Amino acid sequence: MPRNTLLLHLTALMAGISVMATLASPVLAQTWPEKTITIVVPTAAGGANDAMARILAQGLGTRLGKSVIVDNKAGANGAIASEFVARAAPDGYTLMFGYIATHGINPALQKLRYDPVTDFEPIGMVAASPTVLVVNNGVAAKNVKELVQLIRTKPGTFNYATAGNGTAPHIAGELFKLSAGLDVLSIPYKGSAPAVVDTIAGNTQYMFPSLFTAYPHIKDGRLKALGIAGDKRSPVLPDVPTLAEQGIANVSMSQWYALFVPAKTPKAVIDRLNHELNSVLADKAVQKKIGDQGAEVEASTPEQLKTLVQKEVARWRGVVAAAKIKVE
Repeated sequence: MPRNTLLLHLTALMAGISVMATLASPVLAQTWPEKTITIVVPTAAGGANDAMARILAQGLGTRLGKSVIVDNKAGANGAIASEFVARAAPDGYTLMFGYIATHGINPALQKLRYDPVTDFEPIGMVAASPTVLVVNNGVAAKNVKELVQLIRTKPGTFNYATAGNGTAPHIAGELFKLSAGLDVLSIPYKGSAPAVVDTIAGNTQYMFPSLFTAYPHIKDGRLKALGIAGDKRSPVLPDVPTLAEQGIANVSMSQWYALFVPAKTPKAVIDRLNHELNSVLADKAVQKKIGDQGAEVEASTPEQLKTLVQKEVARWRGVVAAAKIKVE
């Protein structure tokens, strides 16, 4: 076959494949969903991410008329789950419960095998929760100033728990350490849940979990909240001042939660998912469940979430570089 004729055949074939792919997208959207949908959670069961994902799974399952299950894939500060979803089929059946670490902090600390911007399509925001400084009841401090003074009287004897190296609680803890000029040691755990348990038990003195994680224990009196690491006080803890109000600047971290799908998922499926997600979040019962845990529902469009991710990746690269934070 002459070379020019072969090129014409190949061009026609590629054009045909492109047309078929274009036609397949609306067809998929019309029939979707036909089977079980999985929300991949990048942390262990029992933490804030897992709890919120299960609230969503129940609501989405009811609205979509199909089972929506949660699959926990913990490890590497969420990078294992993120890579798994990034490589999954872009058909709307594998969702990523992303959060500040997977789509904000990780690019500043790890050599990732996924890109939080280009390897995912955003569905929408779910909620946000401020980071809170908590201590166990054995720590004789009623506020941040007293905690700082206490630590300075016993340098090298205090430690704080994290959900693992490079996690949001670790970054917040390091920023606090640098801002207050403290000699403390970070103790990494495999997730927020065991870190909270050990802080309550007194094996670590303090930590910086999301309020969503810590609020039940604060409410029960097992942890003391000393300060909000955010720009404003929390509606559920109105009497707890921010760290900035107490003289500690540059420690502001909102831990946000959102849903994503692999890149190249059909837009019609993304739009349907965004609509159903926002409908679930508009439910007063869902808002109460999330609000009772110290988080606030924050619905969004896919475009708004994409803008947030881009800003967060840039922000945390700058923060980590300026603070010289490293994951050993």
